[in-house]
Amino acid sequence: MTIRFEDKVAIVTGAGGGLGREYALELARRGAKVVVNDLGGDRTGTGASDAAQKVVEEIEAAGGAAIANGASVTEYEQMTEMVARAKEKWGGVHILINNAGVLRDKTFTKMEPADFEFVVKVHLIGSAMATKACWETFREQNYGRVLMTASSTGLFGNFGQANYGAAKLGLAGLTKTLYLEGAKNNIKVNTIAPVAGTRMTEDLFPEEAFKAFSPDKVVPAALFLVSEDAPTNQIVGAGAGVFQASYVTLTQGKLLTGDDLSVEGVQKYWSEITDRTDEIVPDSGAAQSMLIGKKLAGG
Repeated sequence: MTIRFEDKVAIVTGAGGGLGREYALELARRGAKVVVNDLGGDRTGTGASDAAQKVVEEIEAAGGAAIANGASVTEYEQMTEMVARAKEKWGGVHILINNAGVLRDKTFTKMEPADFEFVVKVHLIGSAMATKACWETFREQNYGRVLMTASSTGLFGNFGQANYGAAKLGLAGLTKTLYLEGAKNNIKVNTIAPVAGTRMTEDLFPEEAFKAFSPDKVVPAALFLVSEDAPTNQIVGAGAGVFQASYVTLTQGKLLTGDDLSVEGVQKYWSEITDRTDEIVPDSGAAQSMLIGKKLAGG
C-alpha cells in the first residue's frame, strides 16, 4: 500500500539543504503540506541565506504546497509562531521532523565551553522547543508524529564530537519519555540515526562514499517513521540504503549480599553483572526497578 500524506501538515526543521530538503521534497510529493524551516546558516550555525525559500520553490514547481520559515529552533516563541502560521494557513500540524543541527567539532581538550553549549542548545534544546510548540496541537487533534535526529556519535561515540554526541544521545532519551507521554493521544515519537553525505559531512567522506551515502537514501526510513502506521519508540539507523535498529538494553544483573556487597564484590562478579544472556529491552525506566525487585524476590 502506498504511503500518502494528503491530509497532513508537516514541519521539517533544517530543511534548506541536505537531509531536511530531501524529507520536505518527498513529503510534498506524497501530498503533505510542508513548512520548510531553516535559518540559512552554515554548518557552524553562522550566516544566513534564502535556502528555505528555494526548497519551497522546488516544491511549488512540482505542484506541491509549502511555506518557508526562518525561525530559530532555539527560540520557543519563534517556534510557537511557526506552528500558529501553519495552523492558520492549513488548519493543523501533524508531523514534526526535528532535523536542524550544527557542528563545532574539536577534541574535548580544545573545545570551548561555548561551543559545547551551543551544539547542545541547537540539537537537543532546539528539538525540545520545536516539539513543545507542536505538542498541545498534537494532543488536541489526537494525532502527532515526531521524529528526532540522533546519530551514531550519540549512540556509540566518535572522537572529537563530545558536544554533538551528548546532544544526540539526549535526543534518544527525549524520545523515550515523549513516546510514553504521547501514547494516549496517538502521538508517536521515534529517533533516526542517519549517515549521509551532506554539507555537514562533506569533508569526512571520500568522494565515492559521499555519493553512495546520498541523503535521499535515508528518506524511506524517516517518512515511514512519521507515517500513520508508524511504530513508536524506535531508534533506526539509515544510510546508503541500509536500515538498522538500535536498542538500549539491560542485563539480568547479579544480586550481591553479605561480604560480596562491596567494591571488591562488584569486581569479583563483573563478568556476571555484564553477562548479556537474556538481556531485555525495557519499555520504560520502571523496568530497571522491576528487574531488581525480581532479583530480590529470588527470581
